[in-house]
Amino acid sequence: MNSENYKILIVDDETDILEFLTYNLEKEGFKVYTAQNGVEAIQKAKEKKPHLILMDVMMPEMDGMEACEKIRQIPGFDNIIIAFLTARGEDYSQIAGFEAGADDYITKPIKPKVLISRIKALLKRYKENTKKEENTKLIKRGDLVIDEEKYIVYSGKKEINLPRKEFSLLLLLVSKPQKVFTREEIFSKVWGNDIIVGDRTIDVHIRKLREKIGDENIITVKGVGYKFVD
Repeated sequence: MNSENYKILIVDDETDILEFLTYNLEKEGFKVYTAQNGVEAIQKAKEKKPHLILMDVMMPEMDGMEACEKIRQIPGFDNIIIAFLTARGEDYSQIAGFEAGADDYITKPIKPKVLISRIKALLKRYKENTKKEENTKLIKRGDLVIDEEKYIVYSGKKEINLPRKEFSLLLLLVSKPQKVFTREEIFSKVWGNDIIVGDRTIDVHIRKLREKIGDENIITVKGVGYKFVD
C-alpha cells in the first residue's frame, strides 16, 4: 500500500491530539487534513474528499455521531471509511457509532504503531470495496432488487437507502440464499479480521435490516448465524 495515495481527515477539538496524530500519520506518508468540530468536518470532507476520517465523538457545535450521519448522506461518499477515535469505550456507545454509519471504533489513548496498523487495515477494506464497485450489477432476490453501484435496495417500487455496513451485510447474505453464514464469517467478510467490533454489532445491523426490508427474508439460526431466504 502506498500511503501517499491516501488522504486522511482527523476531527478532534483538542489541538494537542490533532498535532500528535498529524505528525505520526504524515511521518507514515499519508496526506493529512484536520477539523475541530462536526460542522468543519463536513465542510473539509466535501472539499478534500478523504479516503478515511478519524473522528472524535464528543465535540462542540456538532458531535461526531451527527457529523458521521450527515457525511454518509453526501452523494459519492458511501465508500469513505469513518472511524470514531474517542476515550469512550462503553458498548452502547460503540453500537450508536455503528448505527450512525461508522466502520470502526478506536479507543484512545492508542500507541502510534497500533493506530497505523488499524488505519492500514481500514484502508485495505476501502481498496477492496472500490474494486467491487468496478464490477457492478443488479441482484434480484424475490421482491428485492439490489443495485451494487448506487448502494440502493428496491422493495417493489419502494427505494431503501442503507448505511454501507448494512448494505454489505445484506449483499453477503443474498450472495448465497439458504446458506447459513456464521457470525465469524460475517465479521470476517463485512468488517474484516483486522477490525475489532463488539459482540452485539451483527445483531444491531440485522435488526436494522429487518426493520427496513422486512422480517421474513433474514432468518436466525440459533447458535450459528443468519441466512437469507427468498
